[in-house]
Formats: sequence, C-alpha cells, structure tokens
Amino acid sequence: MSRAATTRLAESAMALCLAVMAGAVFVNVVLRYGFGEGIAASEELSRLLFVWMVFIGGTAAYPAGQHMAFTSLLRPLRGKPAMLKAVTRLIHALTLLACVLLGQGAWQQVVVGLDSHSTVLNYPAALLPLPAFLCAAAIGLMALVDLLRGKAIDFGHDSEVE
Repeated sequence: MSRAATTRLAESAMALCLAVMAGAVFVNVVLRYGFGEGIAASEELSRLLFVWMVFIGGTAAYPAGQHMAFTSLLRPLRGKPAMLKAVTRLIHALTLLACVLLGQGAWQQVVVGLDSHSTVLNYPAALLPLPAFLCAAAIGLMALVDLLRGKAIDFGHDSEVE
C-alpha cells in the first residue's frame, strides 16, 4: 500500500470517527434539551471514537514529519554533517525508546481491560488503550526503519519554533 493510499485511509477513518461523534453528540443534545431524555451510549461512543481518532492521527502524522521536530535546535549542526547525523540517530533512538515504553504501558492496560466492559455499550474496556498500543507499535517500527536507514530530519518546516 502506498504512502498516499495509507494517508487517505487514515484520514477517512478519522473523518468517519469525527462524523459519528458529531452525529451522536448532536442527536443527544437535541433529545436532552428538546425532549428531556438523551441517549446514554452517546458519551461512551464519543469517548471511544475520540481516543481512536487521536491515535490514528498521531500515527499518520509521523511519516509526514508533522510531529514536533525541534529543527531550530538542529539547524546549528547543519554545517557539521557528522554531528548532525549522530544527533539525528539519537533522536530516532529516543523516539523508538518512547514508543517501547508507551507500548508496554498500553499493552498492560489492554490486558487489564480484557476482563472488564464499558457500562452502557458493554464493549471490552481493552478497546480504549488498544489504539495507544497500535500507535506505539507503528511509530516505533517507522522510527526503527528511520534509525537503520539513517533518515535525515526534515528542515522544511515553516516555523522556527514548534
């Protein structure tokens, strides 16, 4: 699957999450204020979809270089290619470490959540931390590939301070 197709798929999934969330909240507000009763599942569904949307977006943002890059700290190293390469590898290694730590914590929460269910919709509580685990695994894999390939940090950002 190409990068453009993957980006379109992620954007479509986020748009679907947002549309369902907006629809559920809108209907719940209308029912609550117009008729005095709401849909109890609306809040739970919106929370679950919001968590998934955030982590899908975070995963899609990594290969596009849209996470914080702190390029202003690296610009002085542009004239020193060996130092820039070393710091770039350090950044990729630290990103990988952060993903490992996030993935471990998220997986622990997934395992704990397998035995409990949400109050209203009765979905497994493991569905809330699962996107964090998947995001950490995906970004960690991309960071590992970047580390092994020695991918350079993109300096093409519009802002000097991010």
